[in-house]
Amino acid sequence: MRKNWNGAKWIRRERRLAIYMRDSLACVWCGSGLEDEGVTLSLDHVVPVSHGGTNVSKNLVTCCRKCNSVRGDRSLEIFARAVASYLNRGIAAEDVIAHVTDCVHRPVNLTAALRIMSKRADWQRALEEANEVRKEGQP
Repeated sequence: MRKNWNGAKWIRRERRLAIYMRDSLACVWCGSGLEDEGVTLSLDHVVPVSHGGTNVSKNLVTCCRKCNSVRGDRSLEIFARAVASYLNRGIAAEDVIAHVTDCVHRPVNLTAALRIMSKRADWQRALEEANEVRKEGQP
């Protein structure tokens, strides 16, 4: 039986933002991020809930709404093959799986997410600031 997720209320905002930050504010499947026009980020379960997946951080990844809606309840392996084929950039399914695995093993920094959220009451502004923090940390 599928739970009623009640929109975004199934996860606390700071944990959602911390997972987005862990995953570099980009879809782990296709790479689309906040800086890309029209992209809306959401969370996806690596192991779908219908296959026994839970809401623990290591089972949640950042994804764009397009990938999330297209994936459905396909397994990591099956969807990675689909993503590799539609990206058509010489990326193999194994590369997609390795990227997802790498992301879920990174730490989730709730303190940083809370700090950003305390400065920004608006959710979109918090995401934009998190994106700026991410850019500053890159060489």
